[in-house]
Amino acid sequence: MAARSHRSSPRPKRRTALISVATVAAVGLAASLVIAFGPDRESGTEAAGKVGAAPAATTPRATGPSSDAPERKPSATPSKSPSPSASKNTPSATPTTESTRPSPAVTRQAGSASAQLAGRIRPGVDYEGVATFYDAGTGEGGACSYGPSDDLMTAAMNTTDYEVSKACGAYVRVRAAGGAAVTVRITNECPAPCAPGQLDLSAEAFAKLAAPSRGQIPITWSLLSPGTSDPLSIRYKTGSSQYWCGIQVIGHRNPVARLEVRDGGGWARLPRTEYNYFLSEQGGGCGGALRITDIYGERLTVDGIAVRPDVVQPTGVQFTAR
Repeated sequence: MAARSHRSSPRPKRRTALISVATVAAVGLAASLVIAFGPDRESGTEAAGKVGAAPAATTPRATGPSSDAPERKPSATPSKSPSPSASKNTPSATPTTESTRPSPAVTRQAGSASAQLAGRIRPGVDYEGVATFYDAGTGEGGACSYGPSDDLMTAAMNTTDYEVSKACGAYVRVRAAGGAAVTVRITNECPAPCAPGQLDLSAEAFAKLAAPSRGQIPITWSLLSPGTSDPLSIRYKTGSSQYWCGIQVIGHRNPVARLEVRDGGGWARLPRTEYNYFLSEQGGGCGGALRITDIYGERLTVDGIAVRPDVVQPTGVQFTAR
C-alpha cells in the first residue's frame, strides 16, 4: 500500500510592521498599561467552552490548549510490501508513567451488555472483511494517541467501525480462510477506501496470517476480552489544567463506552474526540472523580487522579474479563 502521509497545520505568518514615531509612542503607552493593569492569571482557551454531551460521528477536534491531535492513518490499499514509515505526530513531551503515587480510591459496579453501549462492534458477533497491512513502525503516532509499544500486534480500524475512536484499545481476534489467527489491538484508524469490516494490520500481524506478497486477504474477526493482570491507566492531555482538560483511558481490557466526571452534585458525560481523548472544555471535573464504563455496562469509579499532563497514572483496577 502507499506510504502514509500526515497533514500539518500551516503556521501563521509573522507580520512586519512599519515603525514610525507614532507607533513607538503607542507601544510605550500600551506597555505602561500592561504593567499597571496586567492579569494575575492565565486566561483564554483553557477557560472556554463547557462540558459537552455525548459525541456524534462528527465530533469536532479539540479547541482547547495543546490540541495537537495525531493525524489519521492514510487510506489502505492492497500492497505486496509494507509501506515505508512516515513521520510521527507525537506529543511535545514524552509520556511518563507515575509509579510513586498510591492507588486511587476505586468503586466497581457490575453491568450487562447493551447494544447502545457496544455500538458497532458487539460481543459475540463475527465480522467479515479483508485485511491489508502497513508499516506500523514503533506503534506510535496512530489516531488513538497511544505511545510506542514493544507489542506490534496492532491494527487500524476502518472509519465506520472506528466510530469516533470508540474502537481504540479494543482487542480483536482475526482469522484467515486457511485457519491461521492472530489477536491484535486497535491503535489506529484507516479512512476510505477502507471499507466497513476491513482491518489494516501491522506488517508483523499480517505475516502471521499470510505471506506479505498476497497484499490482501479475506478475514473474519470478532471482539475479544483478554486475560490480563495489568491495570488500566489514566492520562491527562498536554495542556490540561483546572480550566480545560482532555482525559484518556489506557490499557483497558474491554472497549470504553463512556467517561464521566463528577461535576457539582452529579455526573457529567464528556464528549469523545477522534484522537481518543474525552474533553472537559470548561474544566468541570478536571482532577476529580472519574466514572469509566465499558461496553458491558461495568462502571469503575476512580478518585485521586491528579491533573498531571502527559503522565500515565495507573488506577490499580481493570474491567472484568468476558
